[in-house]
Amino acid sequence: MIREPRIDAYIAKAQPFARPILERVRERVHAVVPDIEEALKWSHPTYCRDGKIILGTASFKEHASVHFWRGQELGLETKAGAMGQLGKLTSVGDLPANLDAMIAKAAELAATAPAPRKPKHAPKPMPGMHPQFEAALAKSPRAKATLDAFPPSCRREYLEWIGEAKQDATRQKRIASAIEWLAEGKRRNWKYENC
Repeated sequence: MIREPRIDAYIAKAQPFARPILERVRERVHAVVPDIEEALKWSHPTYCRDGKIILGTASFKEHASVHFWRGQELGLETKAGAMGQLGKLTSVGDLPANLDAMIAKAAELAATAPAPRKPKHAPKPMPGMHPQFEAALAKSPRAKATLDAFPPSCRREYLEWIGEAKQDATRQKRIASAIEWLAEGKRRNWKYENC
């Protein structure tokens, strides 16, 4: 059984009443579907087979939930006021006696689902770093660490912005701003975030 550390952390942070529920569902999923894959999707524990979602769990302040991805085809309806089809779970005793059968049927349905979508195109290549920007980053380890930690799209924004400068004076101003913002942990368009 391969356990996803982020799911371990999610369960550890859950309310005390929810931990046994989440662990029991996890245990049953692994027992019924030995080749299950664990993932954290939408910030919730999710169980997949061949990249196809079978079910997910979630924990809230006062209840936990189990959501079967193709629940309607299982004949399950989402309960009013709950995220999942099993209602607002507050103890392990709230789990249905036929949970294993439900998991098995959900795994069968997942096998009939189309393969997960693949990206329509290859990721855009990362632009080259201007030598002057590289030299400025070498003098500011904090700014370089921030840039390196950013996702590719955020790094690309800085590299393109500096690379697009037509005049050296403009480039120098942009590099100075970039180093300052990066040292503060800011993204390129930080002014427009959280508006």
